[in-house]
Amino acid sequence: MKKLTGFLIAFALAVAINAWANQKNVLLICVDDLRPELASFDAPWVISPNIDKLAEMGRPFHSHYVNAPSCGPSRHTLLTGRYGASGNDALFLRAKELARDPKSAPPSMPEWFKQFGYTTVSVGKVSHHPGGRGGSDWNDEATIEMPDAWDRHLCPVGEWQHPRGIMHGLANGEIRKDAEDMDVLQAVEGPDTIYPDGIIAVEGLKQLERLAADKDTPFFLAIGLIKPHLPFGAPKKYLDMYPDDLELPPIKNYRKPEGLNTWHKSGEFMKYNRWNRDPNEDRAFADKVRLYYAACVTYADMHVGKILAKLKETGADKNTIVVLWGDHGWHLGEQHIWGKHSLYEESLRSPLIIYEPGMEKPGKKVKGTVATLDIFPTLCDMTGLPKPDFAQGQSLQAMLENPNSKGHPAFGYRGKQGLTIRTRTHRMILHPNGEVELYDHTSPEKEAKNVADDQPKVVARLKRLLKKEFGERMD
Repeated sequence: MKKLTGFLIAFALAVAINAWANQKNVLLICVDDLRPELASFDAPWVISPNIDKLAEMGRPFHSHYVNAPSCGPSRHTLLTGRYGASGNDALFLRAKELARDPKSAPPSMPEWFKQFGYTTVSVGKVSHHPGGRGGSDWNDEATIEMPDAWDRHLCPVGEWQHPRGIMHGLANGEIRKDAEDMDVLQAVEGPDTIYPDGIIAVEGLKQLERLAADKDTPFFLAIGLIKPHLPFGAPKKYLDMYPDDLELPPIKNYRKPEGLNTWHKSGEFMKYNRWNRDPNEDRAFADKVRLYYAACVTYADMHVGKILAKLKETGADKNTIVVLWGDHGWHLGEQHIWGKHSLYEESLRSPLIIYEPGMEKPGKKVKGTVATLDIFPTLCDMTGLPKPDFAQGQSLQAMLENPNSKGHPAFGYRGKQGLTIRTRTHRMILHPNGEVELYDHTSPEKEAKNVADDQPKVVARLKRLLKKEFGERMD
């Protein structure tokens, strides 16, 4: 009997080891400030061949919305599967709560995968601070943004001295001190490594090769690229891909909204050196800004291509799920805004692509509304891990199998601006004082005309959905 029991235990262990050996890896590529303006997302003038190829191989979600229009809270939602504080310190606040009471918050997504045997590694800007640490220069080992999440959380800094320097760095080690002394646009001759993303990507490739070499342990690797975040700087060869006389599509809804709105003064953009030019008043400068933004997108796209090529080179592509995610959108003049931080479409909509080897109907886009909150439970479904009951999103497995599946409302928030809900047909913004903006996306005006007074039944229905989703946030 003892021999039989020993055999059964050994057999069970062998089965478990074999299962882990065949467990799917996860490669998460985070791109900062990436609006869904890519060739594969109906913007053919943008040069993004590598992201486009991933979209052709995988499932592009054309109606994906982040849950907060700012880096920190959006990444909190991605990495925890839960709503959180609305400031950029959202993950640090969670860390402080965990320090006071380890049971105050459930595991983060990488921690969840780590508990089930994955090696978890982050490189670059995955949480809000590149490298995932606090302190004055964002390199304090005693202040961790995501406790217990990563086996390795890395951020090479090169000439930029520290992670804070790399976050807003320009060519050849230039660090932002006073933003007004730093050019908002830049294109310098040189190799890809003269800007911070170049060295982030190099480290990402090293980590990918190292993880893929361990055939017995699945990995969860997250690589965070900073561009196209401000300031808009990239090697000149990427700007040169866009001729000066390129005819850009007109900016939609290029006016400041009237009446009740969440418009802001684009302070993040306007504080840089703009040579006394205002894109809201100077259409030529507005188009110049758009070209430099596009060059940054193409620069980021090149790194995505190198990462995917390395994945294939290692052979791990046959067993790796790839997720490309933009942490929020970015206004390029819409509503007279140059930046994010609003509750409008341009701030909240971002690209999402999920690829799985052997998936059916590759390249078929999903039009149904989904949210960043959904990524955590989706990856659990795709890898066969238990789905956490604390995750507040919905698995997108059905949409991966059938791109025509219906989506669900996407909810968002932004500090004192209030709450928002996006359905297939409408966006509603509920201000803290109870006032409402309602936009009908089936109409030609979309978010250029507040129709709250004309559609009271829609307002009432969406208020009920917000109440159900957020509860105490509305009280």
